[in-house]
Amino acid sequence: MLKIVGVLAVQGDFKEHIEALNELEGVEARPVKTREQIEACDALVIPGGESTTIGTLMERFELDKPVREMVEVGKPIWGTCAGMIVLAKDIVGSEQWRLGLMDITVERNAFGRQVDSFEVDLPVEGIDDPVRAVFIRAPYVREVCKACGVEVLAEFDGKIVLCRQGKLLASAFHPEMTDDRRVQQYFVGMIEE
Repeated sequence: MLKIVGVLAVQGDFKEHIEALNELEGVEARPVKTREQIEACDALVIPGGESTTIGTLMERFELDKPVREMVEVGKPIWGTCAGMIVLAKDIVGSEQWRLGLMDITVERNAFGRQVDSFEVDLPVEGIDDPVRAVFIRAPYVREVCKACGVEVLAEFDGKIVLCRQGKLLASAFHPEMTDDRRVQQYFVGMIEE
């Protein structure tokens, strides 16, 4: 059965996510900007970009409501980079708008500025060989609530960069920027769980 994955298309690198997800068999990825488009999806990706802008636009267009409803009915949501910040309950030193769905505390731009961007082979829990991970002005997860069911799936340099809580997935890096589709496959697999 075809799985419909929406990619929030208000700001950020949503096109790259759509292209990457559409490489997977049995998946149709599409840009979403409205309540109706979000409701028609089996899963949602909140892409990288500028977290304050994404949050402001989600709030302005009332997209937070259908996203919260997705969580209530058990549909997976994956936030990458800025998307991870938007999913977090707490952001170090910031009161910016966020969904606050994941019991994690994130630190923005934790690996430095744009010029400090880098790639690394990253061991990931549940994926056999290391994944090529691209970090661009990346955040990291400073704290997780293990009692709330948050699992750490990958760390780099002692910092949490991939974690999961139920049907929520958050990555500090950009899997859509490489040819490796195993993290996308992992996320799509969450639809059937």
